[in-house]
Amino acid sequence: MYETIRYEFRNGVARIELHRPDRLNAFTETMNQEILDALLAVEKDKAVRALIITGSGRGFSAGEDLKAASGEVDFGEVLRSRYNPMIKKLVGIEKPTVAAVNGTAAGAGMSLALACDFRIASDEAVFIQAFVNIGLVPDSGSLYFLPRLIGYAKALELAVLGEKIKADDALALGLVTKVVPAAELEEESWRFAERLAAMPTKAIGLIKRYMQRSFETRLDQMLEWEAFAQRTAGLTEDFREGVAAFIEKRRPEFRGR
Repeated sequence: MYETIRYEFRNGVARIELHRPDRLNAFTETMNQEILDALLAVEKDKAVRALIITGSGRGFSAGEDLKAASGEVDFGEVLRSRYNPMIKKLVGIEKPTVAAVNGTAAGAGMSLALACDFRIASDEAVFIQAFVNIGLVPDSGSLYFLPRLIGYAKALELAVLGEKIKADDALALGLVTKVVPAAELEEESWRFAERLAAMPTKAIGLIKRYMQRSFETRLDQMLEWEAFAQRTAGLTEDFREGVAAFIEKRRPEFRGR
């Protein structure tokens, strides 16, 4: 079905694997489009209640495949046509998303990981804001996500110095949710995503939607949005199941409805 990615689904979880291992899963126009297509499928498919994004081989993604580019490149147009739609679609999916970072996540590859809700890193993972090392500016959302995740001063340091960040250091900075041995990454990422898929999906979607807006919003507007979101969540089947399970002292069985 796809040339540069692999897509699978099980137990409520979709998994997108970037699959150009010989090029450290570096992005091409085809890969950007195939990821976007898969994200659209994830968004539309009600059976999908969580998403994993990972890489094949020894890397998550090395960013743009510069060797595939020929001649003078308008990177602004590349971003507008290829990367920005992909990042916006990923962030806008109202289902939990997990980056399983198996190796190097550099440049736009790191941006893709940052755009996910959670990041589980192999102990062999390395993060690098590689843009400045070739005279470019962080893109694909890095200038947006980094300061929100770790604060302005540290984000600026990573962006300007362009140094490698090992998995344990990324954990200490708050860039990743957890670090696991490389041999356990695939199993742990599935376990984590399946846990998310078993949760009240609509409530998670509402949390994501309004928390993303909170940085540019006044308190009175935020309070109103919380009231709207709570009303919406309170009308779901999952809310009724949650209350029933609480009263009956059992585990709830949420269905994402």
